[in-house]
Amino acid sequence: MSPQSATAMQPIKGQTPAKQTGPMSIFDRMQEIHDSIARRAFELFEGSGRWPGRELDDWFRAESELLHPVHLELTDSDNHLNVRAEVPGFSSKELEINVEPRRLTVSGKHETREETRKGKTIYSELCAGEILRVVDLPAEVDTSSVTATLKDGILNIKMAKTPAPKSVRVELKNA
Repeated sequence: MSPQSATAMQPIKGQTPAKQTGPMSIFDRMQEIHDSIARRAFELFEGSGRWPGRELDDWFRAESELLHPVHLELTDSDNHLNVRAEVPGFSSKELEINVEPRRLTVSGKHETREETRKGKTIYSELCAGEILRVVDLPAEVDTSSVTATLKDGILNIKMAKTPAPKSVRVELKNA
């Protein structure tokens, strides 16, 4: 048996700041999603009798079952970038927002379980929804002053731009 690890998490009261992460965590998350899609595509392949020729259809169906598109609007004001994203069905505990100076990542995963009992038959359905959206920002932002709110399935993220460095003229002196 392989060793297993567990992490206990406790909800934080108040507003949670967006996390700063390195680029490797984004690649790890993308690899995890790719593996999930590959497993589901293989399940679809097996379910259809393992007949070749429909691999791409199985892949696209697995993608559509596991990943949901995140529609967003990015607006640029004088000193802020504002993002408005549609994330219906997700709670604030199920979403993760990562901000780097020139990149925003919104990811989330939630599961709903539905069980219906009819006589001696038990019907159970598990539905998982997962989102991942990576956006390159048009300006550098201050990662320490990012605020995010979620209301009625709409995620609003406000990011303060970092002031543009001013150019300074340097006079040359003869040595």
